[in-house]
Amino acid sequence: NRVRNGPNISVREHDVETAYGVLHVTMRGVAKGNRPTILTYHDVGLNHKSCFNSLFNYEDMQEVTQHFSVLHVDAPGQQENAPVFPTGYQYPSMDELAEMLPSVLTQLQVKSVIGIGVGAGAYILTKLALNEPALVEALVLINIDPCAKGWVDWAASKLSGWTSNLVDTIMGHHFSADELTDNMEIVQTYRLHISQDVPQDNLAMFYNSYDSRTELQIERPLPGLNENSVNTLR
Repeated sequence: NRVRNGPNISVREHDVETAYGVLHVTMRGVAKGNRPTILTYHDVGLNHKSCFNSLFNYEDMQEVTQHFSVLHVDAPGQQENAPVFPTGYQYPSMDELAEMLPSVLTQLQVKSVIGIGVGAGAYILTKLALNEPALVEALVLINIDPCAKGWVDWAASKLSGWTSNLVDTIMGHHFSADELTDNMEIVQTYRLHISQDVPQDNLAMFYNSYDSRTELQIERPLPGLNENSVNTLR
């Protein structure tokens, strides 16, 4: 475990053992009484810093972080300076990535969370809420895809796989075709980060896990019709 002290706030890094391997997490502050901890989970191609630093360093967010501890999770092998996984390593499925989280919360004495997830991270936090509703008080989900990969997506990725590499595939996950040509500066920043800052074999494993996700099987309740029979987040 490593400890860093920021402005008026302690930052602790932990490598937490779970049933599906070690998870690298970063805790800002300490859990405060009965208040939930903000739990973040990043998207494919990013880590907690590249996904969330600009949000949590934003001036108006300081009012929030004064009152809540924040727990940043890095998916296995995606953190800064992550070691390359050994040959034969079996990367956790999306279900297993969600199942790693309750033991992390228990070990860090976090009683409940407000989840903030992007893309793959949003999917994982939704799985956590479905599995352990008592742990999750609220969710902020950005760019979530609750569906399994459809055959159209499969065909498109197969076609792009013949002409592009992993970095191009993940860039297409983050940006539309127009954005890739219109926002050259930010696109180049992302491309450099994705291609240089995470071991490519580790990144491919996380992407393949997300690519193999199953449908979340949640529905919007319709008052008077199915509100007592559908699987919802609440």
